[in-house]
Amino acid sequence: MNSSIKVSKYEKKLLLKNYLEKNVNRSQTLLNSNQDAIFSMDLEGYFVQVNPAYEKLTGYSTQEAVNMKLQSLIPVESLDKVFHHFHKAVLGQFHNFDCRMTNKAGQTLDLNLTNIPISVDDQIVGVYGVAKDITLLKRKKEELRKMEEIHRSLTEDVFDLIVCTNLQGELLYVSPACEHILGYTREELLNRNSLSLLHVDDRDRAYANVKNALINQENGSGSYRINKKDGSFIWVEILCKPIVDPDTRLIVEVVCVIRDISERKRAEEEAEKREDTYRDLVENSPDAVIIAKGCDMLFINETGRRLLGASKKEDILDKKLLDILHPDLRDTAKKRAEILNNEAAMDFIEYKLIRLDGTVIEAEVKGMPTIYENKPARHIIFRDITERKKTQQLLLNSEKLTIAGQLAAGIAHEVRNPLTAIKGFLQLMEAQVDNKTYFTIIQSEMERIEIILSELLLLAKPQELKFEKENLTTVIDNVKTLIDTQAIMNNIQIEIENDCEDLLIRCDKNQLKQVFINLIKNAIEAMSHGGIITIEIKQYGLDKIKIYIKDTGNGVPKQIIKRIGEPFFTTKEAGTGLGIMISKQIIENHNGKFHFWSDENGTIIEVILPIS
Repeated sequence: MNSSIKVSKYEKKLLLKNYLEKNVNRSQTLLNSNQDAIFSMDLEGYFVQVNPAYEKLTGYSTQEAVNMKLQSLIPVESLDKVFHHFHKAVLGQFHNFDCRMTNKAGQTLDLNLTNIPISVDDQIVGVYGVAKDITLLKRKKEELRKMEEIHRSLTEDVFDLIVCTNLQGELLYVSPACEHILGYTREELLNRNSLSLLHVDDRDRAYANVKNALINQENGSGSYRINKKDGSFIWVEILCKPIVDPDTRLIVEVVCVIRDISERKRAEEEAEKREDTYRDLVENSPDAVIIAKGCDMLFINETGRRLLGASKKEDILDKKLLDILHPDLRDTAKKRAEILNNEAAMDFIEYKLIRLDGTVIEAEVKGMPTIYENKPARHIIFRDITERKKTQQLLLNSEKLTIAGQLAAGIAHEVRNPLTAIKGFLQLMEAQVDNKTYFTIIQSEMERIEIILSELLLLAKPQELKFEKENLTTVIDNVKTLIDTQAIMNNIQIEIENDCEDLLIRCDKNQLKQVFINLIKNAIEAMSHGGIITIEIKQYGLDKIKIYIKDTGNGVPKQIIKRIGEPFFTTKEAGTGLGIMISKQIIENHNGKFHFWSDENGTIIEVILPIS
């Protein structure tokens, strides 16, 4: 056929068919024995002929394949590339490229595809395709790439210096950390002998250690000085690992990890200064600290001086340790000191201390063994718990007040009901009797009873307020300290989130503590299965503070939440219904506000107070 004559697509299909039929016997053996998938396509991309390897690769039989186009096997992301190379083949160009294919089972495979134009009488009538499955090869390359990346990360991105040397000590590999640690570039160190970098006084020791590691084929380590490029030196710790050929069992190279330990060395060299550091730490401790040897006090910090009321430390150190203890507790202190001398740390115990002005304060005391001026001594911690004791007493008084309130409210409630009935019937009887002398006396006495009942109810009411500037954080911390034990016993955790440290408010501290004790106790009682109580302290505007008390109990029904704060209304079996009412009254007396919210997730109590 003359090449200048144009041939239609239909005619080209016939030419391709005839061409394949003429060559079927010659090519059949080659197609069947080839491990690569070989197929022929017409100019529209329809499969015309496929070999068994194609069927195995794609999962489609010959009968299925001849009704399919190449594009039906190609994922969307690879279509542009496949169409491009197919078009080039139609124009007479050979093309080899990688792409992806989806087989009949839905698996995505990586292929290396070669397109070969089929020419008959100088007309391109079809395209041969040769597909090689390179999925496994791609995966191995990806795994190798990942391993190389991991190796690079381990060696190039770590702060430690990693080097490889041959048996003569010449540097074959140096990680980039060399420039940061030693000041040398990698090129400046390669092929250099590693021993030349060591401080001259350390080379013999390092050589002996490496030699021993090589002979025994075991890891070696040591601390040495290495010279930096600027002439200074650093202390390093070197860990060497011989790399052994698994076939010959001979060492082929040595890998070393070098870590800068200059800081650690400097710390070790400054060990003699630790006494001063220890002294500084003790001096600035918020707890009072005394260092004692026997009955002699060797040191006291500034907090201890203030706690004992001395104008200068010498006034304390001139005394004996037992002089600052209450006489009733001196025997106990001696016994604990004997136990402590056997190097057994003691728990906190309560003592009474005598200040220099003669006043007695209560404190927690704990002793532990220590070394002072290179000699065994006792480190004794004192914590003033006077304020805590007052708060505990306040809690005890609160319990007493609650009991008294329950008693008073119970008496008033039980007596007033029959008293009302008696007064009513007495008035009816009075109207029917002429002589009213006795009725007047009885009426007077009944009024007296009502007055007595009113006075009993005062037991459940707050006392007169005494306003002073107080730290709100301290007040709440004290309350938490008191309630923590009860909370822990009920599997409840109390958390404080404070955004307003050192905030002063004008309040009656004891009455405010009573409010928070009541509210937190109510929260504890609402969580029978444990939970979390959160106390949040936040500033509200410029002149107010908000305190939220949140629990994770079962909540309070809406019909009940409306009645909270009413006198004698309570859902507790042993309650009086006065606690919330009193708390609310205290807050209002502080020009504050009191709000409740509750649902099935718990209850939130909001207290708003003015800032001092």
